Amino acid sequence: MYLVGAGPGDPGLMTVRGRELLATCDAIVYDALVNPQIIERSRLGRATDVERIFVGKRGGAPSMEQSAITAILVRLALDGKHVVRLKGGDPFVFGRGGEEAVALAQAGIDFEIVPGITAGVAAPAYAGIPVTHRGVATSVTFITGHEDPGKDKDQTDWAALARAGGTLVLYMGVSRLGKIADALIAGGRPRSTPAALIEWGTYPHQRTVTATLETLSAVAAREKVIAPSIAVVGDVVALREEIGWFDRRPLFGRTIVVTRAREQQSQLRAWLEAAGAMVIEAPAIRIEPLDQAPLRSALADIARYQWLVVTSRNAVELFWSALRELGLDARALAATKLCAVGPATADALLAHGLAVDVVPERYVAEGVIDKLRDRDDVRGARVLFARAAGARELLPATLREMGATVDEVEIYAAVPDLSGLDTLRDAVDAGRVDLVTFTSASTVRYFVEALGAERARSMRGASMGPITSDAARTLGVPIVVEAPESTIASLVGAIVGHFTR
Repeated sequence: MYLVGAGPGDPGLMTVRGRELLATCDAIVYDALVNPQIIERSRLGRATDVERIFVGKRGGAPSMEQSAITAILVRLALDGKHVVRLKGGDPFVFGRGGEEAVALAQAGIDFEIVPGITAGVAAPAYAGIPVTHRGVATSVTFITGHEDPGKDKDQTDWAALARAGGTLVLYMGVSRLGKIADALIAGGRPRSTPAALIEWGTYPHQRTVTATLETLSAVAAREKVIAPSIAVVGDVVALREEIGWFDRRPLFGRTIVVTRAREQQSQLRAWLEAAGAMVIEAPAIRIEPLDQAPLRSALADIARYQWLVVTSRNAVELFWSALRELGLDARALAATKLCAVGPATADALLAHGLAVDVVPERYVAEGVIDKLRDRDDVRGARVLFARAAGARELLPATLREMGATVDEVEIYAAVPDLSGLDTLRDAVDAGRVDLVTFTSASTVRYFVEALGAERARSMRGASMGPITSDAARTLGVPIVVEAPESTIASLVGAIVGHFTR
């Protein structure tokens, strides 16, 4: 049994040890404050899925009693399963992890504690508020806001905390801010003490409101601050004006839809999130391998090909898999020249030890044609073209006009993927979407078919090149951003430029 802290929300703040356990465990028992992205199959790095059991509590209303949660943990452990009990933040900071550890110990079950980054440190840091700072605050106190200062037998000595100075960090206390502030002021903490509320700390939609100790409750009500929120009271709050960073990123507050196939989303999503965007994954397509027998047949006689042309990372991975199934590796292509349609495809080939001979300046079929037209080793050459089903015929047709013999092998197809459709519809109907990214003509086509023409045409699009833009406009989707180059870096740069102009 492993009691693991999931951190405050940002998946990047999950510890290395925690990730290792999630990738190998038999079951995950998780709370409401665990970011769902952390336990997505695509992030877990697993070949097979894992049992997930939700036992979360929100707003004081438990989905089940704590005793029932403990009983689940004991039962799973006694069944011989390796279980990750995943808790938001740190298990031992207002997470009841100590109670669960005691119960496991009493049941004779071995366990390991994996600490997590607690929201009381991370949320203020993301808001640009250091909980300690030389010359400003030399101490910090973490307090649960569930302790009501209006109760006769309150366990928290608010007057002592008021006199002690330093920074106060309150967890889960939005509904009691007024009483807590009154108690601190009555204890001697100045009414003008800077204060802040951080809602959904470390998430892309994090929100920070500032006030004074006296006005904090009223400001929270006016701004409709909701849980989960962290309150910070102390002079360190004033430093936010100078060192705030998270909500100053260029795409902060923007919601961007990624329609790329789920297998290809990671880099685009990561770069958009690094720039501050909230990303909705709504893959319009998924990559479906076709019958690989024709590819294996061609590779079995690879020595007869003078050129291999590959147009995507998907093709590279399928090509390499087929090569290895035949017991071959990069040495089999020693006499074959390689052409990749762009740097991402070239990098994918190089990762398998295959250095590319030709990469065009323009990462489209026309760019490949321009590059190969200048060479004297294409006419009379035999070319193996590994491609997607339904792709444009321009490149193989032009190579034949140039005197080459081209063997086309369709190795995968882009087919509709409706897995994220409900989430996308809800976001569109709520008016939360700022931009939709399109990386190919097929993503546009399937996006419109899945979402419906009326909804799709109400969106603003960002495309990875003119061919994709033309496909979008033909279908009535307005394109407001077009990447100057057909790369993820160029697309993200164009999006950032659009929103920062």
